[in-house]
Amino acid sequence: MITRVACIQTTATPDMAAGLDRIAGFVADAAGQGARLVMLPEMSAMLAPGPEQRAAALAEAEHPAVAAFARMAREAGVWLHCGSIAVGAPAAGDDRLANRTLVFDQNGAIVARYDKIHLFDVGDLADGQSYRESDRYRPGDQARVIDTPAGRMGLSICYDLRFPHLYQALADAGASVLAIPAAFTVPTGRAHWHALMRARAIETGCWVMAPAQAGEHYPGRRTYGHSLIVSPWGEVVAEADGESEGVILADLDTEAVTAARSKVPSLANRRSFTGP
Repeated sequence: MITRVACIQTTATPDMAAGLDRIAGFVADAAGQGARLVMLPEMSAMLAPGPEQRAAALAEAEHPAVAAFARMAREAGVWLHCGSIAVGAPAAGDDRLANRTLVFDQNGAIVARYDKIHLFDVGDLADGQSYRESDRYRPGDQARVIDTPAGRMGLSICYDLRFPHLYQALADAGASVLAIPAAFTVPTGRAHWHALMRARAIETGCWVMAPAQAGEHYPGRRTYGHSLIVSPWGEVVAEADGESEGVILADLDTEAVTAARSKVPSLANRRSFTGP
C-alpha cells in the first residue's frame, strides 16, 4: 500500500488566530497535492512565553484550535495530526497543562489523543536558553498506536525522541509509522536531530514523520526546523529548511517496512538479559 503524506513546518507565534489561518492554507495545499494524512509540529497553534501560553491553554472542549483543526480536516478531506497543543487538564492537586496530540479523521472527528510522556528539563544550553517543562506540563503515562490511512502509527512528541524503548514498544504494538512532531532547540537540533530521527527509523524499521517548528517565534525563542520524512531504511526522503514555513510530502510504502525488517530483523532478534 502506498499513501501520500505531508508534514507541515510552521513558525508559531503568540498570535494563535493568525497561526491557524496559515496552517489552514498549508493543509489545503497538502490535500491538493494528494496527501491523505497531514501532520503538524509540536505546539502547532501557538508558541509564546510561559504566562501567555498558559492563559491560552483552555480545556480541550473549549480550545479554539481544536475546532479549527476539526474544520480543516473536514474541509480538506484528510486525516490531520495536530502535532500538539497545550491544553488545560487539571488533576487532583495538580494544575499543570498537558502537551497533547489530537488526531482527526477526514470527517473532523477526534480519533486519538496522546499526552507527551518525556518532558524536557535541562539547564543552560549553548544559546543561553533553559527549559523545565515539568514545571508547566504534567507528563502522560500511556503510549498509543492507532490505525491511519498510512498504516499503524505510533504517537510521540519531541523529547520522547531520545528514549528508544518507547519506539521499540510502539513497533512491537504494530506501528509501521512513527509520528514525532517537534519544536527542537537550535543547538540540540544541529547536534542530534538528523541522527536521532534516522536512528529511530533504522531501529524499528518504521517510517518516521517529523514535522518541526522553525525560525524565530518571539524574541529569545528560535527552533531548528528541518522537518523530515525518513524511510524504514534510514534514508531522508523529504526535508524542509531551517527557517521557512511550508509543506513536504512523501509516498509511504508499507512494503518498505517489510523489506527493511527482513534485511535487519533487530526487533525479532532482541533478547532479554540480566545485570549488569
